[in-house]
Amino acid sequence: MKVEKLMTRTVHCCYADEPLNRAAHIMWEHDCGVVPVVAPSDGGEHVVGMLTDRDICMAAYTQGRALTDIPIASAMSKHVFSCRPSDDIAVAIKVMEANQVRRLPVADEQERLVGLLSLSDLAREALCEHGTTTPQIPDATVGEALEIVSAPRSASALVAAA
Repeated sequence: MKVEKLMTRTVHCCYADEPLNRAAHIMWEHDCGVVPVVAPSDGGEHVVGMLTDRDICMAAYTQGRALTDIPIASAMSKHVFSCRPSDDIAVAIKVMEANQVRRLPVADEQERLVGLLSLSDLAREALCEHGTTTPQIPDATVGEALEIVSAPRSASALVAAA
């Protein structure tokens, strides 16, 4: 199964120079926990960062300022891991596991954002396939991926990230 079959195509984004309250508003209005941070590119937008609801909370806590006073760029993750619409789901799962991320932006060959793939997308598909004789996404695969991306990072990795 290919990523394009499961990815969410309508993705709500923000820009690095906007305040964090803009991203929080997007998350609230669209019931999502992540917002890709994009920059204009030829014929579309490419992802320059990812911002989670946790990133917003931690930025507010550590900086002690209002969300309107904190730029998205200061809270977003700048290390973006992505996949292509034509990638096999197994490849996307490996990227999620290797980098302990629950969501991947999906970019085309020109690196333009075309969708978002989440562990939730995989779980929904596994549920639809549940009980079939040859599921493309077995329940165990989703469970293992969730366990791996949720595992605590090693102490050395936490120090290196700081």
